[in-house]
Amino acid sequence: MLKAMNQTVMHSYPGMVALVTAKYNDKQNIMAAGWHSYISYEPPIYGVSIAKERYTYDLIANSKEFAINFVSAEHVHYIQHCGITSGRDTDKFSELGIKIQTGKTISAPILSEAYVAYECRVTNIIPLGDHDWIVGNITQFYKDENKFASNGLPDFSEISIPLYLGRSKYKLLNKQDDTIDLYTKD
Repeated sequence: MLKAMNQTVMHSYPGMVALVTAKYNDKQNIMAAGWHSYISYEPPIYGVSIAKERYTYDLIANSKEFAINFVSAEHVHYIQHCGITSGRDTDKFSELGIKIQTGKTISAPILSEAYVAYECRVTNIIPLGDHDWIVGNITQFYKDENKFASNGLPDFSEISIPLYLGRSKYKLLNKQDDTIDLYTKD
């Protein structure tokens, strides 16, 4: 039975987690973001919700650009690690051995192992509660065509997509419909 609550009930998962990359001057970072969305198809616009205290927020606010990257389940440890570690304290790219390439239209790194990635130029930053909604025009698209069927949908014989459930658990969207728990406590 549905019960009224006097507190926030957050339930936006399961969902895909984006890896957001940013670079300003010689500093770069990668973070996991669960709150993100395509906003417009034409023109192509993407948005991501980031708290002001995040290191990536500072890089984006100064550079006015960011990249959105989606990785398959074989790289879900990137998502997990980047969601619990600050770039102020460590170089997550080096620490995880993440292969990157330089963006074509922006300076933010693009993950070489992503199956889809977008380069974005910031058009608006909207303060909304404890996070800001950062909106960007997509200026470059990347797609690993080997991971998709001819109809444009994911080919689950070639890719397993991690969906975040919460509490370090991921449901894998694949032929087997697997579940993984990255931090199982015995």
